[in-house]
Amino acid sequence: MTALIESIVRAHADIRPQVPVSPLLRSGPLSEALGCEVLLKCEHLQPTGSFKIRGATSSIQALLRQGRSAGITTASSGNHGQAIARAGAALNVKTTVYVSASAARPKVEAIRALGVELVVVDGPPLEAELLARRHAQEQGKTYISPYNDLTVMTGQGTIGMELIEQAPDLDAVFISVGGGGLIGGVGTVLKHMSPRTRVVGVWPENSPCMLRAIEAGKVVDVEEQDTISDGTAGAIEPNTVTLPVCQAVIDETVTVTEAQIGVAMRRLAEAEHWIVEGSAGVALAGLAKRADAYAGRKVAVVLCGRNIALEKFLGAIGAD
Repeated sequence: MTALIESIVRAHADIRPQVPVSPLLRSGPLSEALGCEVLLKCEHLQPTGSFKIRGATSSIQALLRQGRSAGITTASSGNHGQAIARAGAALNVKTTVYVSASAARPKVEAIRALGVELVVVDGPPLEAELLARRHAQEQGKTYISPYNDLTVMTGQGTIGMELIEQAPDLDAVFISVGGGGLIGGVGTVLKHMSPRTRVVGVWPENSPCMLRAIEAGKVVDVEEQDTISDGTAGAIEPNTVTLPVCQAVIDETVTVTEAQIGVAMRRLAEAEHWIVEGSAGVALAGLAKRADAYAGRKVAVVLCGRNIALEKFLGAIGAD
């Protein structure tokens, strides 16, 4: 953990100017509705529309420092792939992105528009990850996992550094959880620099893979169902480096239904006029579910992304 926090502190400076500091904005309407001071960490305003640009930039910079620039391969449901493509282009590194055929179309098209080699795999996200990793090894390239990579977690952890600078007196931070890189990185910073701040992990009930791994103490098979939070969906690798970190930093866990996610997405649209993707709605839905426990306290919600098709967004919020 000491090495990880040191890497995050370094990355906090190194990822500039490719990754701007995202604003932390108080929401008056949400604060009034939920009975606590609600601060929104606006990662959906990042250049690629999600926090993933942090881990992508951090990981590629680490490879360049090591003299490994022969090429990068990754797999992603969309946001990580788009971030790797953009960071690779900015740092002059050739990239190949594997995506599952189930990935959201706007995210896939955004990756394609960045001019990278795109490989669509007819299978679930984990199959795309395993195939990308195997092909990278065969071709002598470097595989960068969306979450199972300490340099990626390092980049995501820079959100925690910004939170400490922007609001050093936070009582809690609500974060949606997929593979664990985001909450692992942010949680590591908070545990070292603001131990009073509770780290709350939030999952869709339909896809609680990391939660079940934390409960079991190891990665286990989880039967998933469809979720609007496609950015957090998908099985996790058995050897993921994120599991022990998540076990160490998460103080509280919450699961939310698809209906609760949709309500949260609608609340953000009505209160702040923002369209966010399902994984961002997950984090706010978690706060809404636990609002009574945080009455009168200052909490942050990480809005991790905005990349969602309009028709999917409208369907989630129950729009006519």
